[in-house]
Amino acid sequence: MSKQPVFISRHEELPLQGDSTSLFLQIMVGIAVFLFSITLAGVLAINSMLLNWNDSILGSLTVQIMPSTNINAEKALAETIAHQEKALDVLRNMNEVENAEPLSDKQLEKLIQPWLGDGISIQSLPIPRIIDVKLKKGADVDYMDLAYKLAQATPMASVDNHKLWLNKLIRFADGLKLLALSVLALVIMITSGAIFYTTQTSLGLHKYTISILHLMGAKDTYVAQQYAKRSAILAFQGGFFGLLIGLPTIFGIASLAQQIEGGIISEASLSFYDWCTIISLPILSAVIAMITAYYTVKQTLQKMM
Repeated sequence: MSKQPVFISRHEELPLQGDSTSLFLQIMVGIAVFLFSITLAGVLAINSMLLNWNDSILGSLTVQIMPSTNINAEKALAETIAHQEKALDVLRNMNEVENAEPLSDKQLEKLIQPWLGDGISIQSLPIPRIIDVKLKKGADVDYMDLAYKLAQATPMASVDNHKLWLNKLIRFADGLKLLALSVLALVIMITSGAIFYTTQTSLGLHKYTISILHLMGAKDTYVAQQYAKRSAILAFQGGFFGLLIGLPTIFGIASLAQQIEGGIISEASLSFYDWCTIISLPILSAVIAMITAYYTVKQTLQKMM
């Protein structure tokens, strides 16, 4: 006769499996992780947007050549191109400039397309010519000196320093990030408060069982460990379902943002590590629940007993 294998498991005296507070805790953590994932994705996207702005905008500037006012359209275009070439000579002879290229007619047509529509010919319109200037990495440009040199070469040239409006955008993005971080802090506080409330409620429900355990020699640490373990499992389950709802929402918002072609929002993106951080939120919620429940039980039992 073969013997059946004996499985030995640790018996838990507290009946926490059927606790009425379990469902409430799962729902609260699920909602918290849902909000946390969306807000965290926004914070990480804003960070990437700021980095992309610094890389692509701070290292460049734009020179605008105003169109000639000659009545003859062909002569006006030729004069404007001549002023553009003078400005290019100045820019290309500067040590701080890595590359200076004028925008082509097709690029200019694409820029004015949202306002004037399709089928617009640049040749027939007195529009400014644009020179895209890429600066060398770490170059310190004296914009007053650059404007003076361009004015000496051609009075039709003007410098557009991106730093002026970029600083406003950065302040706006920093304000959004601060608001998002405040929301994250609020979500963490609400989650911790919900765990604290459910743990204390459960302690009240099992007060007599805990008293018997104390009489049998059980210490507060033993009871706290059981609550910490149970809270961690519930928080992970609730966080997992909250993340399942949060991820499609993030992809939906990203899909809407991608429809804004050429806008500043298109600079926002999430890296592989950002996604790993978002996906790890259920684990983070479990850790917060475990720590909060453990110390809540310890402090509450010290006051009760």
